Amino acid sequence: MQLALLVLILSLVIDQWIKIYVKTHFIYGESYTLIKDWFRIYFIENEGMAFGMTLFGGGKTGKLILTFFRIIVSLFGFLYLKALVKQKIPTVLVVAISLVLAGALGNIIDSVFYGWYFHDINGYTQTWFEGQVVDMFYAPLWEGVLPEWIPFKGGDHFVFFAPIWNFADACITVGVVLLILGQRHFSLPSLRIISPKKDQ
Repeated sequence: MQLALLVLILSLVIDQWIKIYVKTHFIYGESYTLIKDWFRIYFIENEGMAFGMTLFGGGKTGKLILTFFRIIVSLFGFLYLKALVKQKIPTVLVVAISLVLAGALGNIIDSVFYGWYFHDINGYTQTWFEGQVVDMFYAPLWEGVLPEWIPFKGGDHFVFFAPIWNFADACITVGVVLLILGQRHFSLPSLRIISPKKDQ
């Protein structure tokens, strides 16, 4: 369990440090180039899921539903991880699930606390459970004009992988990739997260 907690805490600290730094040092919409023509810090916020996606129709109600959904899933995820660790599962599986859980918790912190804590920054008018998720990494894999021969989109400007994301999103992605790549070497056991009481 020590490894799982180390991955969780370290990932959360890195995620929140980056977000708070960007939140307090950048103006909304400001960008800074790190690697020419490819990798930029681009400060935006969203009320949805990873990579700026939305769920449950968006808006205040959708955001609250999504936030509580994340909290419930994360709680079960933590209990599941705790049960898996007791079975001495492969290290890569512990790391993968810990990364996914850390990513979910990182964005939960934004949603739950940022609306209250940063209410006087960047025009915030929200309160508890209404914070926006801070995104900042923009690294399109390809950007240019599509060849004319491509149906419907030929000649249009196109960006391949345009979402702006954060460290928490990266943790989730890496964790899922590790699970997919490692599925040949291990399988996720089905567990009783809460063990039934023995008959008296």
